[in-house]
Amino acid sequence: MSSGNDALARRLDDMEVRLTFIDDTVQALSSADADQSQRIAALERALRDLRGEMATMRVAQGDDPHDEPPPPHY
Repeated sequence: MSSGNDALARRLDDMEVRLTFIDDTVQALSSADADQSQRIAALERALRDLRGEMATMRVAQGDDPHDEPPPPHY
């Protein structure tokens, strides 16, 4: 029965190593996801700010897209 216990112990060790690897991978993915979420939020804020600046510039220049004549193909 000793060889059966040895085989079981090897399998258990193998499973522990795999579980450790999976835990490390999940932690790395979780960290990457958090970083991506922060970067996306920063990009959304920057885009919102740029849109606001563009609207302010249009108003300051008196450019209203509704005042433009339609394109020639109409």
